[in-house]
Amino acid sequence: MNIFVSSLSFRARREDLEKLFAPFGEVSSARIITDKTTHRSKGYGFVEMNEEDGKKAIEALNGSEHMGRTINVAVATSERAPRPEAPATEKAAPAE
Repeated sequence: MNIFVSSLSFRARREDLEKLFAPFGEVSSARIITDKTTHRSKGYGFVEMNEEDGKKAIEALNGSEHMGRTINVAVATSERAPRPEAPATEKAAPAE
């Protein structure tokens, strides 16, 4: 199960997410999303764990405090929504 965690402290690291979710079961992976340019945290991340443990973690952690912030924890619907393609523009024929 892929779990979305938002409102994280900008100081939070991958290891902090692993420790936060570990009491509910084995954490397959944990990631903090960072800005590509500055490499600073964007304040959210993803945790993967099995479905049963993930549901327990979501129920227990959603709305809880972590590193001084109230976090939101939910099932991730998709990690990244596809961007809509820009409509093709037609070039006007030169006026004669």
